[in-house]
Amino acid sequence: MSYAEGLNTHLPTSLQADATAIDYRQNQQQVSQLLAKMNEVILDKSEVVKLALSCILAGGHLLLQDLPGMGKTTLAQGLAQLLGLSFNRIQFTNDMLPADILGMSIYDPKSMSFSFRQGPIFTQLLLADEINRSSPKTQSALLEAMEERQVSQDGRTFALPLPFFVIATQNPLQQAGVYPLPESQLDRFLMCLSLGFPSPKAERALLQGEDRRALLGSLAAIMDTTAVQQAQSGVRQVFVADVVLDYLQRLVAKTRSSSEYHGLSPRGVLSLQRAAQAYAFVSGQSEVTPEDIQAVFAAVSNHRLGQRFMPAHVGGAGALSIAERILAGVPI
Repeated sequence: MSYAEGLNTHLPTSLQADATAIDYRQNQQQVSQLLAKMNEVILDKSEVVKLALSCILAGGHLLLQDLPGMGKTTLAQGLAQLLGLSFNRIQFTNDMLPADILGMSIYDPKSMSFSFRQGPIFTQLLLADEINRSSPKTQSALLEAMEERQVSQDGRTFALPLPFFVIATQNPLQQAGVYPLPESQLDRFLMCLSLGFPSPKAERALLQGEDRRALLGSLAAIMDTTAVQQAQSGVRQVFVADVVLDYLQRLVAKTRSSSEYHGLSPRGVLSLQRAAQAYAFVSGQSEVTPEDIQAVFAAVSNHRLGQRFMPAHVGGAGALSIAERILAGVPI
């Protein structure tokens, strides 16, 4: 039996109960509806939208690198509204301090005590806009939150709302006033994507149609917190056959066989598997195929391969071409 023929033959064990299996399919139907709505707002970028949603349902954080004005913020706001999640946006600047993100303790003269005032990071989906315009000290304020879903301040630990996601945008490194993200922070992002310029057909539709930001106001939530968490649970149960894991490990071994770039770490390997499961789930499947791994490989690995990612339309091939060469050099 081919992969295509056997896609729906491996429903996870916990999904054998009829009610749970129905929930699984309902989640996939909601995801399909969400993709259709999002593609009405972000034109001609269906694959990027699909990868972005896969990243979120995999429980990961997303880094969007592109020129200003390409639709990065619109994509983040649209996903937050359709997923039914609380949303905050932080505009990063070079004079921003960690307390501007995390919050701070405020003294109350009436009670003669300090109380913690939560910062904008206490939300379910945080848009860190132009994150690389802030200093490394401010950027590092996100590390604990992204990894452990909590904030430590003044000797106390505060849990963040769940689910918690960060969608960060960054300007190309050759632009003025930006700081490169350190490797430790890049590794916190499950995927790195670029929208790129629209096609002539999509650009004409933008010129003749309604403003994309105005369309955001008409979007109604398709999912909610419970549905998102159910979908995340469904992603973790998508079946991965041993032969597919063999292919994944051969790709990973290829990344570690050259001095031209760093190899994927164990965390990168786990990220690749989880992203492929999410991509299969978003595609309406219950089993991961090698094609699913190929679809997410560049997005998961290009910012981990030791070269600064630079979209081709910004002036370079960067690590994306390395990912493509690796895929071409490893047979299924």
